[in-house]
Amino acid sequence: MPVSLAGPSSGPPHTSFEIKSAQLPLVTLLVKTNDWNVLASELTQQFGAGGETPEFFDHDALVVDFSHLDTSTPATDLVPLLKILRSCNLVPVAIRGASAHWTASAREIGLVEASAEVHRPRPPSDVPPPNSEPVIREVIQEVIKEVPGPVTMVVDKPLRSGQKIYARGADLVVLAMVNQGAEVVADGNIHVYAPLRGKAMAGARGNTNARIFSLCLEPELISIAGIYRTSENALAPDVQGKAAQVRLSNDGQDKLLIEALKI
Repeated sequence: MPVSLAGPSSGPPHTSFEIKSAQLPLVTLLVKTNDWNVLASELTQQFGAGGETPEFFDHDALVVDFSHLDTSTPATDLVPLLKILRSCNLVPVAIRGASAHWTASAREIGLVEASAEVHRPRPPSDVPPPNSEPVIREVIQEVIKEVPGPVTMVVDKPLRSGQKIYARGADLVVLAMVNQGAEVVADGNIHVYAPLRGKAMAGARGNTNARIFSLCLEPELISIAGIYRTSENALAPDVQGKAAQVRLSNDGQDKLLIEALKI
């Protein structure tokens, strides 16, 4: 499922790139400009050490996709681009969709060429084809093994401005207020059983099924899998300051849906 870093409904703030989460921890950067200064400014503003979400990536392997650049775009030095990406905790390993000149330049600095699509093998069918010989199957005794449930981090104290909680690989449950200037981040869902007035980022590593729940939604910023909305775009009266949930649409448009909770 592609994950674009789109902003409020007025339009996406980033025009030079798009991030897509593939099979984690592999990430794809869709490059839309060969002006590394523009790209550096937008990437560092979002993911750099002093950006909005500096811990969004954790040395994830990255494929740089040039398919949105015109084939006539002249190849430039890729070393500055790699430095920008590494400063955002990304590890470039391959390129795809590039012209021959771009590909040659990438190979010179150690990148490999990735295929356009990853074809997954079709699972074998249990039904034998017609006129096939009988198949002798080995009977294996079933072993029941208890599998631990999903991990959940619980925070029972108010979060002040400047504080940040990250539930890596887990859901996050907050039982107290998240004040303005505070951040709550989770790879899974976020539940705030109190006013949410700071920033909340669920599905931080690309989980598009993640959701945010709050008994009093008054956020500075809300984000699901990188799709975010800020307080500059006011919430509707039926959800502002009320019990609500935030999720992504399932129509392929990756839009943030903010809905009142009937409780």
